[in-house]
Amino acid sequence: MNALNVSEPLPLFDLNAWTTRQLARVEQALSGWVALSSDAPVANGVRGLETAMRYAVLDGGKRLRPLLVLAACEAVNGDQRAALRAACAVELIHAYSLVHDDMPCMDNDVLRRGKPTVHVRFGQAPALLAGDALQALAFEILTPEGEGIAPATQARLCRLLAQAAGYQGMAGGQAIDLASVGLPLTSPELHNMHRLKTGALLQASVMMGAACGSVSPQVEDALKHYGAAVGLAFQVVDDVLDVTADSATLGKTAGKDAAQDKPTFVSLLGLQAAQDYAHQLLAQALNSVSSIASLETQGLPRTAALQALARLLVQRTH
Repeated sequence: MNALNVSEPLPLFDLNAWTTRQLARVEQALSGWVALSSDAPVANGVRGLETAMRYAVLDGGKRLRPLLVLAACEAVNGDQRAALRAACAVELIHAYSLVHDDMPCMDNDVLRRGKPTVHVRFGQAPALLAGDALQALAFEILTPEGEGIAPATQARLCRLLAQAAGYQGMAGGQAIDLASVGLPLTSPELHNMHRLKTGALLQASVMMGAACGSVSPQVEDALKHYGAAVGLAFQVVDDVLDVTADSATLGKTAGKDAAQDKPTFVSLLGLQAAQDYAHQLLAQALNSVSSIASLETQGLPRTAALQALARLLVQRTH
């Protein structure tokens, strides 16, 4: 297998046009599912909770996880109805995690997606409840009645998301992160922390998209490796941007990791080596996709979105 040139442009694929179409679907669906109850008076607190939920989810964010779900589903020619629900469910889990992570008991951050964090805007108790409600809504969305989505597919999607979000995934990684402040971590320890904290949900996004179709074990394994490389690369780039970008560009507080004495890939490897590592991970992701012989025979367009998203993830500036 020949290694791919990560700087080589992808032919015959317009990522901007593809992303615009997919994001429109995701935003419309999220707005409908995270809705305000027309019969809920403000005084009973429900309307306030729904407002905080919408504030946490809508009008912001890169939506990388939903895009990975939809791209993987496209690659395997899967069920688009199931994939849209999976895409929104992943984003709801991601949004809930940010609401909780930003609270004073954890990262104590005041800026997210260019606006005040949820607990700053609404208070700590409403923010906690909004995160809880977003998490529950994610699994409700994955289990619709009467839409023709096979129960086995619903169960598979729920299991993938629960594993990625729980103690063996995102929550476990966050626990390690909180316990590691001020401590030097070895390379394996740092990799493990970010494999759980950040990588698990990104990899699950890819695998949930794949679960919306029927794939061979070889294709599933290749997509799993793609998701793992993309998930780790995202965190490496995040660590780099925390050093090189400003708060206005990032939409969140820059320099926070160093200020809180958190172990990062930049602190472990150095800035240039961390940037080089991100590109090595990109090459791994692209080669994983290119190795899927059964997809290659169908032509580039089916995997072009996965390849383009991997490039975008590593080359992003915020």
